[in-house]
Amino acid sequence: MTDKTYSPPQVLQSDISREYYFKEGCYILELSNSNEDSQLSIARARVLPNTQTTLHTLSQTIERYVILEGEGNIILGQPTEQHIQQVKPNDVVIIPENCPQAIKNTGNTDLIFLAICTPRFEPINYSEVATQN
Repeated sequence: MTDKTYSPPQVLQSDISREYYFKEGCYILELSNSNEDSQLSIARARVLPNTQTTLHTLSQTIERYVILEGEGNIILGQPTEQHIQQVKPNDVVIIPENCPQAIKNTGNTDLIFLAICTPRFEPINYSEVATQN
């Protein structure tokens, strides 16, 4: 029997006071997003009632939404051909890279979800999608 050497686990502690408003239209609390763990990022997103995030894409990034609290509609696709589906707690939405996406809070309480990105989220990969009014 051989002894294996393991690195000690790293615990990242979140600090709610570090939550910030992102131009997408929601509040973000970065739980894990660093160069040291470049293959993945995890953020908690919070969308206020009756609010929708800006339609946007993420290049070179696959994103997953894990719905924790609230209810809403996920909106995927170009403005001319969008797919809308209701989401609720414990639903997981998998969003391919470059797929236009937005989420709308349809409830009376905050819509809270984890945004898990592979590789990690980098602002340079974020682009708003032009919409016609």
